[in-house]
Amino acid sequence: MTFSIAGRCAKSGAFGVAITTSSIAVGARCPHARVGVGAVSTQNVTDPRLGPLLLDYMQDGLSAGEAITAVTRNRKNVNFRQLTAVDQFGNSASYSGDQILGTHAVSEQKNCVAAGNLLKSAALPKIMTDSFAANADQHLAERLLRALEAGLASGGEESPVHSACLIVYHEQDFPLVNLRVDWEDNDPIEKLRKIWDDYKPQMAAYLQRAIDPTQAPSYGVPGDP
Repeated sequence: MTFSIAGRCAKSGAFGVAITTSSIAVGARCPHARVGVGAVSTQNVTDPRLGPLLLDYMQDGLSAGEAITAVTRNRKNVNFRQLTAVDQFGNSASYSGDQILGTHAVSEQKNCVAAGNLLKSAALPKIMTDSFAANADQHLAERLLRALEAGLASGGEESPVHSACLIVYHEQDFPLVNLRVDWEDNDPIEKLRKIWDDYKPQMAAYLQRAIDPTQAPSYGVPGDP
């Protein structure tokens, strides 16, 4: 039903998540990140409250593994949840309850963690984290998206995916990248790739407009000096 990767850029300290699923609007529920703190995915039968809670625990000083332990301890219905987290030091951790759907697997590496459920192959998460590690020279958003594409190419889910999301947080409290495909009949990851390729050359300008619009480039529209 879902596969994702949460990652940290060791060079810049940025955090992000790339995720896709057969359900609608995965970006509204599952991926979470916070500048200087970490990145999280909450999936399978999703409880969106767990993402901010995991980030709160990591912000208070817990590692990714400690935060997941704290969140899952004695929590009602936690056996339906699949959680991943990567913290500010690049530690990764995960949790998969005993009610996770279908074939499911996780791959934890330094600075990234991938997980999925209802997969065609349990090898998929490892393929995603290997892709992430192999593209360390790329922007974090590009690395995450390439990992998502590698997961799809390796077989993906049992059902066709219909939504996808890519988020990155770096230096500011608001996202540097927040791109979503809420529903696509054919290939939402391909559409997300097109959106990212269009957004990437404009990303710095949008950031500058937020920080100091007096130094930002022109909008190039009538009435803009």
